[in-house]
Amino acid sequence: MSFLPVEEQLAYLRKGLAELIREEDLRERLTVSRKENRPLRIKAGFDPTAPDLHLGHTVLLRKMKHFQDLGHTVIFLIGDMTGLIGDPTGRNITRPPMTRDEINRNAETYKDQVFKILDRERTEIRFNSAWLEPLNFENIIHLTSKYTVARLLERDDFSIRYKEGTPIFLHEFMYSLAQGFDSVALECDVEMGGTDQKFNLLVGRELQKDYGQPPQIIATVPILEGLDGVEKMSKSKGNYIGIAEPPKVMFRKVMQISDDLMYRYYELLTDKQMEEIAHLRQDIAAGRRDPMQIKMELGRSIVADFHSPAEADTAVEAFDREVRHGLEPADTETVDLPPQVVTDKGIRVDKLLATISLADSVTDATRKIKAGAVEINGHLHKDLLLAGANGTLVIRVGKKWKRVRTEA
Repeated sequence: MSFLPVEEQLAYLRKGLAELIREEDLRERLTVSRKENRPLRIKAGFDPTAPDLHLGHTVLLRKMKHFQDLGHTVIFLIGDMTGLIGDPTGRNITRPPMTRDEINRNAETYKDQVFKILDRERTEIRFNSAWLEPLNFENIIHLTSKYTVARLLERDDFSIRYKEGTPIFLHEFMYSLAQGFDSVALECDVEMGGTDQKFNLLVGRELQKDYGQPPQIIATVPILEGLDGVEKMSKSKGNYIGIAEPPKVMFRKVMQISDDLMYRYYELLTDKQMEEIAHLRQDIAAGRRDPMQIKMELGRSIVADFHSPAEADTAVEAFDREVRHGLEPADTETVDLPPQVVTDKGIRVDKLLATISLADSVTDATRKIKAGAVEINGHLHKDLLLAGANGTLVIRVGKKWKRVRTEA
């Protein structure tokens, strides 16, 4: 294939990058690539510590796709061995160990999910156990001789823990070396990661020099904030949007973000140019556009990327109907009236809500009833008892709905 001129490639790749180390090295590597008609090898590693990828991961995946668009080879590296260590980045304590079975199960889900963004035909999926597992003790000693403890303690997370007297275990020191050795094994031209991975990526660059390879270029992408707008998006923090979640769930989660965070999501999760995003901000500030509508357009775009335009439209319609206008969802579940909630005087509503999972417990149901959060057949219901009910009850508790069949 023929590659675009180097400056055009660089211009396309710069968008959305936080840092490039070093740009002149990438320019030189792209020049050689174009001259020899040889694609660069671009690697990014993902430890399968949870079963689902989320939108935070896709910031990096989208940038990897840009390299693919230019004809280069992308390596999606699943860290099934580094996952056993646990990345110490951003941690103030040692990560709990994972089992090999957990790692393998999660890794299988990753293989399916990445192709929602990456081109299957131009992606290599590799597992770092292929070269890390066969290393014998002599190889490991040789690898550890390449880096000093002093240099590893330069990491902010390690230096803070060391000063505070928080234990640092030896296997945690191995993480950066193992990740760096991945670059040696794959002979990477470019390694990508979030800005919080910079130390690990630099180790790979240094190890390649020690093993007689040209040092990889480092390309970092910004960290995406989660739904709270504060913490990094993370499943463990519960502030994430999973790319395998149902369309309605994804859309509603996008609608939870603040108006300020909306612009950040537009920047990192869509192909809109910065000028277009600036115009959106100006239009909203001037009252020419409704921020709710702009956020709904963002949600539709994100859902369409991971599902389909038709499913995105359905998610938008459901949100408009159920949340904005408070109407019953078209797919509301219908259940039979549980006999244990029926008394001589009528239906115990608190027990009913708990039994059909519209409340966590009878106590929680009572609190919701007293707070005015319960509607039955379109009317606010503040009593614990419902007398004379027959036919079908349409019950709404907050955003949850159920239909309950009763006997006449």
